[in-house]
Amino acid sequence: MDTSMLSLLSPFFFLLISIFAFLFYSLLSILISGRRKLPLPPGSLGWPYIGETFQLYSQNPNVFFASKQKRYGSIFKTHILGCPCVMISSPEAAKFVLATRAHLFKPTFPASKERMLGRQAIFFHQGDYHTKLRKLVLRAFMPEAIKNIVSDIEAVAVDSLQSWDGKSINTFQEMKTYTFNVALLSIFGKDEILYREELKRCYYILEKGYNSMPINLPGTLFSKSMKARKELAQILAKIICSRRQRRGESNDLLESFMGEKEGLTDEQIADNVIGVIFAARDTTASVLTWIVKYLGQNPSVLQAVTEEQEAIRRCKEKVDEDKFLNWADTKKMPITSRVIQETLRVASILSFTFREAVEDVEYEGYLIPKGWKVLPLFRNIHHSPDIFPDPEKFDPSRFEVAPKSNTFMPFGSGTHSCPGNELAKLEILVLLHHLTTKFRWFMIGPENGIQYSPFALPQNGLPIRLSLRT
Repeated sequence: MDTSMLSLLSPFFFLLISIFAFLFYSLLSILISGRRKLPLPPGSLGWPYIGETFQLYSQNPNVFFASKQKRYGSIFKTHILGCPCVMISSPEAAKFVLATRAHLFKPTFPASKERMLGRQAIFFHQGDYHTKLRKLVLRAFMPEAIKNIVSDIEAVAVDSLQSWDGKSINTFQEMKTYTFNVALLSIFGKDEILYREELKRCYYILEKGYNSMPINLPGTLFSKSMKARKELAQILAKIICSRRQRRGESNDLLESFMGEKEGLTDEQIADNVIGVIFAARDTTASVLTWIVKYLGQNPSVLQAVTEEQEAIRRCKEKVDEDKFLNWADTKKMPITSRVIQETLRVASILSFTFREAVEDVEYEGYLIPKGWKVLPLFRNIHHSPDIFPDPEKFDPSRFEVAPKSNTFMPFGSGTHSCPGNELAKLEILVLLHHLTTKFRWFMIGPENGIQYSPFALPQNGLPIRLSLRT
């Protein structure tokens, strides 16, 4: 077909798609309004199926969310990753969905991510099964358990930093490797060394498709990721089989999952192991990347953190103790802890979380239809000037006073809040101790650029050059 014919047909196809979109959403509205005499929240659903996915993931999420909130208010509808959604952006609404009426909203993810993680993963369940899984994860990740692996995490941190010495590195990519290795250590204990490279190879392919459209055609990201998911499950089956032959020798998450009285199948264990890797890796690596950036841009904050960490190091040397960090040491880092909190607020790594209405729900005079996704917008809350004055400013001192309830939710809220937050804080503190006391770094290239895919990161993963302090 020649180009002149194509140019004539293009407006026709555009008109056809527009008509289809109008009819599709008109029918959807009629079906929904027939269930209850309440209006849907205001907003736009975008194109059929695609919705507004590209608008969200291709730009600064602050722009997308802020423009919607300015136009429609604190509750509005949209359509992302193949799902009709209601987004909420006030502390009161977040509390309604995540805590006071949590039974009306089950945890969920887009179809692509749900299939890749596994439908038996903790994220997608409520009730007794979720309670049991949460208890098992907490048993392995609560302070009483993870205080015993501080030295092991420290060894991973020291090895990572030494491998970066004198080099120009992509901070995010290196932090992903660090957090991946800590995740494997916390899940498999010493077993992780035997399978680390196999697990890494498959998981790195899998993660590329987490935010893809669930189109299982050859060559698509989703298809490649699902093949890697199948291979990853086979590797986990080998690890589980090996562990069954020597039960009781470990005190890690896998051992917690494999308790005989827990009655979890191998498939359930595999789904939840993959889910924990997903939850433990990219988000923590992103936080570390932003911390490196913010410390580099705020010399007075970096000095305060360094002095705090140096004091801990000198104290250990003075009493001739074991020079390795222990759990008690990590409790003597209030300034560093506030830096972590402020980074979590400003960067808002998790811009939102996914829930799904299990029945028609009324909120503030609007209908949230059964089956629709509901997204509490943590980023909007964390950047509200009414809650955090001068919200774009990096100011750890604001956390010298505890924030008001439901205004700071970097790990979610309610019964589905992240059960691994203590482990995440620990691995960040351990790495920052050695980074600030032993190394210097400077950023390479633009310092203010930000990229979005799927969440906000410093441009190009924050290239830096790291070297030992002299």
